[in-house]
Amino acid sequence: MVDAAEKREARVYIEPGFEWDGQDAYLFDIDGTLLRSRDRVHVESFASSVARVTGFEVTLAGILLHGATDTAILREACRQAGVPAGVLEARIEAILEAMRISVAERRHELDLIRMPGVEEALKHLARKGAALGVATGNLEMIGWIKIEQAGLREWFRFGGFSDHFPVRAELIAQAAAKARELTGKTNICVVGDTPRDIEAARANFLSVIAVATGHYSFDELVKLQPEACATSLSDLLNCARGEL
Repeated sequence: MVDAAEKREARVYIEPGFEWDGQDAYLFDIDGTLLRSRDRVHVESFASSVARVTGFEVTLAGILLHGATDTAILREACRQAGVPAGVLEARIEAILEAMRISVAERRHELDLIRMPGVEEALKHLARKGAALGVATGNLEMIGWIKIEQAGLREWFRFGGFSDHFPVRAELIAQAAAKARELTGKTNICVVGDTPRDIEAARANFLSVIAVATGHYSFDELVKLQPEACATSLSDLLNCARGEL
């Protein structure tokens, strides 16, 4: 069966003068950018953890998950369910820890697929000397579990996560600071699949490569004026080789 992402018409936009593979460091989103989950392990950890810690029943129905952070999703789910603010604030760390444990215990159930061209793109950027990190709305333990299960851990040296940053721009800032510490350089590029990735990059004055491998189309992403936009990382690589 041909993956749906590979059926799309290959399209690439690169802003004139922007060296998409010439930056000092790259901050990769995970879900929709590096990989896709064909399971519900992570999603189900929200409701099960809230119920276990507080006794309240929550649902993620009606919450925009694409580009959101785990901590923001949790807060919105609890607000929708009528969990008293005082209860949430007193128990939020226990809920987050229950989520980490839930995913860790069920990691064998994770069904992950890499997005087209991911490992080839990481290898290409690493060969050029770039520092590679992740910047994701996942909690740190959950993000690294996904990366490991997808066989991509060897490529990444650092990351920014949502454990203490419900706002994506803040975790991007954290990851960018780590990149600067590691490299001593300032040309840092965010790679993501949602408008929220682009907005967070802009809030930190960082360049961005948008890939239409998640929920949003090439047209929806390119109109937000990222420095580069492609239907997939594979298509971006092919364009650079003159194969598109």
